[in-house]
Amino acid sequence: MTHEPAITVSLGIDVKLPLTPGHGVHWLAEEGAWDVRSEEAEFQTTRGLPLPGWYMIELTAERSVTTVASGLLLEAGKRSVRIDMPLRVGKVTKRLVYVPLGVRRIRFRPMNAEGRFRLRHFRLVWVTPAFARDRLVRRLINAHAAYRDRTPRQVVQRLREAACRQALSWRQVALREYETTFVSLCSRRNYRHWVETLERRPDALAVRDGLASLLPPSVRVVLPMGATNSPSALQATLASLRGQAVTTWRAVAVVADPTRQAALADELAREPGLSVARQACPAPDEWVLCMSPGDRLADQALHSLAAALEANPRAQLVYGDEDRIDAEGRRQAPRFKPAWNPDLLLSQAYLGRAVFFRGDAWQALAAGREPPGGRAPEPWVHELALGFLARWGGQAATRCAHVGRILYHAVDALPGVPAAHWPTLVGHHLQERGLMAEVGPGLLTGSVRVRWPLPEPAPLVSLLVPTRDGVEILRPCVDAILERTAYRHFELLILDNQSRCPETLAYMAAVSRRDPRVRVLRWDHPFNYSAINNFGASQARGSVIGLINNDVEPIDGAWLDELVSQACRPDIGCVGAKLYYPDGTIQHAGVILGLGGVAGHAHRFFQRHEEGYGGRLKLVQNLSAVTAACLLLRREVFDAVGGLNESDLAVAYNDVDLCLKVRQAGYRNLWTPHAELYHHESVSRGADDTPKKRARALREADYMRRTWGKLLDTDPAYNPNLTLIHEDFSLR
Repeated sequence: MTHEPAITVSLGIDVKLPLTPGHGVHWLAEEGAWDVRSEEAEFQTTRGLPLPGWYMIELTAERSVTTVASGLLLEAGKRSVRIDMPLRVGKVTKRLVYVPLGVRRIRFRPMNAEGRFRLRHFRLVWVTPAFARDRLVRRLINAHAAYRDRTPRQVVQRLREAACRQALSWRQVALREYETTFVSLCSRRNYRHWVETLERRPDALAVRDGLASLLPPSVRVVLPMGATNSPSALQATLASLRGQAVTTWRAVAVVADPTRQAALADELAREPGLSVARQACPAPDEWVLCMSPGDRLADQALHSLAAALEANPRAQLVYGDEDRIDAEGRRQAPRFKPAWNPDLLLSQAYLGRAVFFRGDAWQALAAGREPPGGRAPEPWVHELALGFLARWGGQAATRCAHVGRILYHAVDALPGVPAAHWPTLVGHHLQERGLMAEVGPGLLTGSVRVRWPLPEPAPLVSLLVPTRDGVEILRPCVDAILERTAYRHFELLILDNQSRCPETLAYMAAVSRRDPRVRVLRWDHPFNYSAINNFGASQARGSVIGLINNDVEPIDGAWLDELVSQACRPDIGCVGAKLYYPDGTIQHAGVILGLGGVAGHAHRFFQRHEEGYGGRLKLVQNLSAVTAACLLLRREVFDAVGGLNESDLAVAYNDVDLCLKVRQAGYRNLWTPHAELYHHESVSRGADDTPKKRARALREADYMRRTWGKLLDTDPAYNPNLTLIHEDFSLR
């Protein structure tokens, strides 16, 4: 008989606490893993419990679900401590905890989802109070918006002042603030907790306080009624409208059938604020919202609209975040959206339902056509949004406002349209704009892939590959590019930064003789990534520049066609690729500003097959920045912004800085999942593991905060409700 393995918590070198499996968890001997059958599944122990004091929890676990959290409960009566720990793929999850006096039992929840897991490492390490304070303060500086850009001394002083005001100990206040940096676990599994806590925080509830100072907009709510829409569903929508602080709204039930129109008008004759008509006919200065009967507005939705219009008086389209209400009335499936994102709009109807159009824009875009009743409104809204993009083009972002707040609660999905409808809709939109492209289904159901044509003649692309020694890294990279690239019109410049290895030098000489597309250029100066690539760009012959790490390998031949076709669009700046670790997990799917203080990679460590938040791992989209491990842009754009920053960013963040300069110059940066490469991240340069390297890294991070600080905290390609601590798009 195969016995279940012991799960233990390590306390020091020789002390281990055995954890007994409880309900909801079962050992699968054939897989060598635990089967978690409930989010409440747990292990527990009452033996050999830790003494009071500061401890660092260290936890590593493999699991079948990416974005999950483990939980630890130290039961000590009124002093019980509960700790939630978001698990990170490929890294040890660490967290400080103060173990109180009198712990009677430890309960361990492996993950808050059903699936498989293997526990690899689990320790409680005693640490000194001084060490704990230092780690806690640094965590607040890096992960808490209220302490960002402050010195450790300023953080400690602020915590002491708060403790004095609240008659609490310094430790209580510090741990409470530290705790808030771990609240963001996983949006799809912890949304209810988020709603009950953060959404109702004082700054969220205070929106009504400024109502008197705002000019309330006139709002026309259009309710398309089909044969399947019931009057009771309509009543639920109207009830949410009557609960608004802004009362300057009117609703119109649009009914195409004259007979049903008359019957419904009689039935709803006494309903205040509602009319029944065949057409909506909004006034030019009204704001129009199309709602499916049964859907509801959030309590402060119209107030948020008024605030958005005060901040953006030129806006003609305003949209917000939304969620769904299930059959039991529970809120779920939040959709926290980015700011205006034209390429994401071509890929997916990401605006959803919470979209207000100014009346004159509605009239121009709808052209007398009313939304169909009895169907989900997304296709109709998406068609108007595409028309809005066609009308305003590059100026659309200045005519659009995004409200980073839940404004709309949709009922369970109504009948939609066939998946083939979406490519047809986008194809028609591109034809109207005079843009030539091949349009077809995307990687997700209901998504769209736009294949942009390559210019004729195809431009010469200069791929810049800095390197120093390490032939075992360089050879697979160069050989794979030369052998697996369908796009043939490129040159590959190996930028040799003081290589001394005879084998490396021999390989560079051989490959440049073997393939006329390869040139080796010498850069005989101390390592400076920005300077090396600027030198390479000055020697390049191509009209398109490609920044390529010496540790990447293309997966299929179409990678460069995709990147070049995107980079040659006149309104596009930097273009990034989808990069994988050798084990197939995600290394780079675009850069999110503010993650970890400066910037981090979106969806890092997600599985290759996963869709990511809102499907974004499989959608072309605009992002503020992408990594220079594989980045293409036109030479004219590179030169216009002065290339990479040699003086301030010799090693880190130079690619983010380049992208932000390009964005500032008026171009949209873009990430595509249709160019896939492996990336052995930082193999050649190594980690920042010496005092000199750490000091340099801190200087470069400080430069980015000083130069781009405001933007780093408000990435338009992200959402203010999502975390700046983890790369998994979990809740803030």
